[in-house]
Amino acid sequence: MATEMRGEPATEDKGKEKKSGGKRTSPALFVRQVIAELRKVIWPTRSELINYTVVSLIFVLVMIGIVSGLDWALQKGIFAIFG
Repeated sequence: MATEMRGEPATEDKGKEKKSGGKRTSPALFVRQVIAELRKVIWPTRSELINYTVVSLIFVLVMIGIVSGLDWALQKGIFAIFG
């Protein structure tokens, strides 16, 4: 729940639906919670980031090649059938 902080006990309403008219989180509390969550993130190292980027780009290029090849083959087939 967005309004709960670390150390506070969780409420026992797991099976109940939450009403939308509950307490609102202040902007300052929201920013503090976002910063706290970002501190928990395990950020990739520079080499991991480069590796992930290269793998993603190669995958995209392979998929572009497959789709382009299928498009070309279907185009040739349709032109052969309907002339």
